[in-house]
Amino acid sequence: MKILLLTPQPPYPPHQGTTIRNFNLIKQLAARHEIDLLTFLPPGQMLEGDSPLHRLCRRVGAAPQPVRTISVRGRDTITSPLPDMALRLESSEMRRLVVEWTTEERYDIVQSEGIEMAQYGQMVRERRADDARRPAFVFDDHNCEYLLQKRNALTDLRQPKRWVAAGYSLVQWRKLQCYEARICTDADAVTVVSEADGQALREIVPDLETTVVSNGIDLSLYAIAPLPDLTESPALVFTGKMDYRPNIDAALWFGREVLPLVTAKAPAARFQIVGMNPHPRLDELRANPNIEITGAVEDVRPYIDRAAVYVIPMRVGGGTRFKALEAMASGKAIVSTRLGVEGIPVEDGRELLLADTPRETADAILRLLRDDGSLHTQLGQTARAFVEARYGWEQIVPRLEEVYEKLGVT
Repeated sequence: MKILLLTPQPPYPPHQGTTIRNFNLIKQLAARHEIDLLTFLPPGQMLEGDSPLHRLCRRVGAAPQPVRTISVRGRDTITSPLPDMALRLESSEMRRLVVEWTTEERYDIVQSEGIEMAQYGQMVRERRADDARRPAFVFDDHNCEYLLQKRNALTDLRQPKRWVAAGYSLVQWRKLQCYEARICTDADAVTVVSEADGQALREIVPDLETTVVSNGIDLSLYAIAPLPDLTESPALVFTGKMDYRPNIDAALWFGREVLPLVTAKAPAARFQIVGMNPHPRLDELRANPNIEITGAVEDVRPYIDRAAVYVIPMRVGGGTRFKALEAMASGKAIVSTRLGVEGIPVEDGRELLLADTPRETADAILRLLRDDGSLHTQLGQTARAFVEARYGWEQIVPRLEEVYEKLGVT
């Protein structure tokens, strides 16, 4: 097959959720199909000529990422019927490239990775609507975005200081309901990362058929790490892109409400927040000597390996989280909220410990810190076996190819 993949940023290096997913989709698909890639380049970033993308893809092209000021975003929030995510990567240069490439080449599939790129898949579908050989438009929905904004709004409404952010999310939630529904209706096929996301989309598009193509993990990059010393400054580790709103909320909630309950019984415990672009909202945590904010690191795996407990204190968000898969592949003892592993069919006490309140979360962590190692070993081995059985990319990408086959593309 000839596939044109549209991504919001270069999929290499694969350093966070979107790029990890997109790079591994390309890596697996390129073994059996011809892949062309169009993407956006963030300011100051170049497409390296020796990048693996150039070896995997037949052709790679890019447009500069548009720059939208806060004032423009504010104006559009009030005046435009479109959500922010539909406007974020609006680009005449990308439109030109998509038209040029789809005119020069007869693709079987045009696949938009995430809602920000969906407009370009829609454009191809509309432009060639009367062409019997037009490419099929596949929308790979990385998150159910309207649901994410709904959860953001309802969380921020609880805090008067966050009411402006809540108002923004309320507006975006309503706009995204209409926009996401229209994309799903226009697409020839819709893929989602979890059945929970598929169910949420069917709330706005009844009878929508979705296929779960979950996030996965390159198992060769992870191994069960030795259990660290639980008596000497045990690290409670949380990883993620730290300018991402759900991650900010998770770190603040854990630092403010959970960690004091833990350190009251285990004073040496420390909370380690590992990830790029720490948001200024996290600065209040820096005054706590039991909290470390690392910023960007070259590799998160050593931090995960040294964790006494890996924590996923998510209260908002959606999709299937790479952080959970990484920690399970590393054989770590994990304490997570139920939302933190939404869409991953784990059980409390089998692969990890689940807790949703500050007290429950602290108690689960303290249980692990007092453990002689047997519970860590049991949870870690079971978690590793779980991801080996379900979440290798070699098992996941064939589900996407089945979608192509159903579209009559062979």
